[in-house]
Amino acid sequence: MKKLKNKTNEWFNRSIDQHVTLAVTGLSRSGKTAFITSLVNQLINEGNGAQLSFFNPVHQGRFIGAKRVPQKHFNVARFDFDQAMTAFCAEPATWPEPTHGISELRLAIRYQPEASLLKYATDMATLYLDITDYPGEWLLDLPMMNLSFKDWSAQTCELLSQSPRQAAAADFIEKLKQVDPLQKADEDFLAILSLEYTQLLHHFRYELGLSVIQPGRFILPGELAGAPVLQFIPFPGLELLDNELYQKAGDDTLLGMLKARYQAYKQDVVAKFYKQHFVNFDRQIVLADCLTPLNNGRESFADLQQAIALIMQSYQYGRSGLLSRLFSPKIDRLLFAATKADHVTPEQHPHLVALLNQLIHGTRQELNFEAIDIKTLAIAAVKTTKAGKSLHQGEEVPVIQGRRLSDNQTITVFPGTVPAKLPKAQYWQQMAFNFIAFAPGELHGAGESLPHVRMDQVLEFLLGDKMA
Repeated sequence: MKKLKNKTNEWFNRSIDQHVTLAVTGLSRSGKTAFITSLVNQLINEGNGAQLSFFNPVHQGRFIGAKRVPQKHFNVARFDFDQAMTAFCAEPATWPEPTHGISELRLAIRYQPEASLLKYATDMATLYLDITDYPGEWLLDLPMMNLSFKDWSAQTCELLSQSPRQAAAADFIEKLKQVDPLQKADEDFLAILSLEYTQLLHHFRYELGLSVIQPGRFILPGELAGAPVLQFIPFPGLELLDNELYQKAGDDTLLGMLKARYQAYKQDVVAKFYKQHFVNFDRQIVLADCLTPLNNGRESFADLQQAIALIMQSYQYGRSGLLSRLFSPKIDRLLFAATKADHVTPEQHPHLVALLNQLIHGTRQELNFEAIDIKTLAIAAVKTTKAGKSLHQGEEVPVIQGRRLSDNQTITVFPGTVPAKLPKAQYWQQMAFNFIAFAPGELHGAGESLPHVRMDQVLEFLLGDKMA
């Protein structure tokens, strides 16, 4: 009876539009953990220093309160909000450990309805917000669902043959060219090759700062660490192999084993991920760190653009009517957020938004056709710097001041100019970017609101219409 009651309440909340499932998406180091922590912190601490003037329920005095409640899915890890806040409250404050898998958190938000039909039924309504955090690298696997092993191998090997991956991958590709794909399968040999490929992916992501990483589970394996389903590789030259030989390669051959594991990865890992979680979202935020790729150069920035395009291919969009809310929710509001806006001076924020708009231009045109509500913002989920002016050679220049992450030293710096358009080749040759990473400021306790940039506008766009 308790389960039936919970299901009925969930059905009722969806039928009157009192439930939001929010996907927080972004590639590693884009700030997902800090974003979720800040969003929850702002809501549960509203009235205790939270700056949410652009969030209408707060601005109009209709916000009553919010609290964490047990999540729906008991088999999904709980987002560790308390541990993240402990990091922010430490002396000195530190960034919380990033999440490495799927995690969830549920909030119950109470407010006074003003414009919806609820105002005729009650003086107080509750909106349930389910927040789900996904590693962006896992999202990059979804396009693999439409590719055969041969097609994926050709696509990946083409990527490995291009700069900046080429130099690091050359020895690996040359080694594979000496291997007969129809030779007898050897699990130990394949384990060695997959380890080498995984090390390449780690190098691409964490040393070169690249974004297109496939398969994503290779660098964030979660519970699948060491499993054979994560031991396969792209194989070069398969397009030159006779099609009949390719199709009839037995399970006892290297090619047959690669095909079988690739297929298992698609079905048991990627498709399972999609069916269990991905199709249930109705609101989404995509976090993008544009500053680090600018630091890393033209190729890293182009890779970010390709990664965003790959991620966006995999979502379902369309306005949610009553039936789709109940049985097949679809994303109807999409927010693109350029993170770490506090790492540049405030007058650079419009440039940051314009640059992100350029990155998503193709996707945005397509989604506008589908009548999706789309917004782009420059945000800092946790503000780490103060903006001001400084004299340089007799002229006032805008600067920011904060605690540098690398050595904890307080510095005052003009971090540089953000291009308002996608930089052309000549621009990269003339300009050198050096956006510095900053550490968070100290809090006096977990009950204090985290400083932020535009989190109130984020809340208004994602939740404002549901709390009217």
